[in-house]
Amino acid sequence: MLQIKAKYATDRAIACILLIVLMPLFLIIALLIKIDSPGPIIFKQERVGYKKKLFTIYKFRTMIHNVRHNSESDFNVYEGDTRITNIGKILRKWSLDEIPQFFNIVKGDMSFIGPRPTLLYQVEKYTDEQIRRLNMKPGITGYAQVHGRNSINWDERIRLDIYYIENYSIWLDFIITLKTIWLLAFPQGIYTKNYSDNTLSSEQKD
Repeated sequence: MLQIKAKYATDRAIACILLIVLMPLFLIIALLIKIDSPGPIIFKQERVGYKKKLFTIYKFRTMIHNVRHNSESDFNVYEGDTRITNIGKILRKWSLDEIPQFFNIVKGDMSFIGPRPTLLYQVEKYTDEQIRRLNMKPGITGYAQVHGRNSINWDERIRLDIYYIENYSIWLDFIITLKTIWLLAFPQGIYTKNYSDNTLSSEQKD
């Protein structure tokens, strides 16, 4: 689809520009992370993207280094979670931890807008209907993100993402962009409210 190809080409061009413009902020955040806690600046994790393609996602590290997860529910992050670093709380609140994903966009793994990239164990639990969520590149923000983010359960998020894919348009992306800007100014839905409803949430992992 020509419209989708144009979207991805535009994404990569904008991401390149933003990486240059935001480089001073990138360096400041990196310094603060190193001062705040031991460990790497960038958190890397394998995720599942378009058509089940595996790729490495980049984020600024917001949790203490080498956190152990003994069960799937441990991947959830709740408000007041002691695993989150001091600078990590600020980064998560304003979604600054997502900035390194501009590199993922330049590499062609992600888009600015699309379903959030998921972990492999999550995809393995998808139904035949839910697997359609992988029919577009994952995004930094998306339709589900601006309609509740982590405050809604996983099945609802997948349903919203599939709606976005089936009804994609430049206008819909424009609306999501405006709502994302609003949520950046007035953050909400950052943390999981209920473990039982969100045990599959990729958004809860650092």
